[in-house]
Amino acid sequence: MGKHPLGCVLTFSVLASLGLVSFAACLVAEAKRSKKVDLKLDGKMCFLPGKSDAFELGVAASVSLCTAQIIGNVLLCASYWWSANTRKPKKPTLTAILLAFSWISFGVAAILISAATSMSRAQPYGEGWLDGECYLVRDGVYLSSGVLSLLAVFTLIGAASITITNNQVLDQAHKINA
Repeated sequence: MGKHPLGCVLTFSVLASLGLVSFAACLVAEAKRSKKVDLKLDGKMCFLPGKSDAFELGVAASVSLCTAQIIGNVLLCASYWWSANTRKPKKPTLTAILLAFSWISFGVAAILISAATSMSRAQPYGEGWLDGECYLVRDGVYLSSGVLSLLAVFTLIGAASITITNNQVLDQAHKINA
């Protein structure tokens, strides 16, 4: 990946696009989520009719975020593995920090999106979402998960670009010394 600049640009563009799709889906899901007026109460029993549009948007956000995380980490590991086969790899501290931020942001975003998406399904009388009670997604949950999705993807792109740049610099230094 490091030897072909067009491949890097294409890969980073795909990752950024997947991150933006996840963010956009979360943004629209925030607007389309079930509201308090949609909730029907009958004494102690509650009912949330039909799944909202936020359900499909949450699934799309989750899939695009997971796809970006998998692709980015596979390419980052491949670049690291390629450099390990040609010389002793050097893992910069900044890359490790960015990668840790990416995984933490990804984990929190995935949990938030999954829980909010699960709550966006239909909640029949007496069943609800959890323990027979109905739950609604709070304001800002989808929005915050969308921001975390962007953070996860762009820190992953940053870590990959640092690794690739370091590999290219070390390759040039190796050629000069040879």
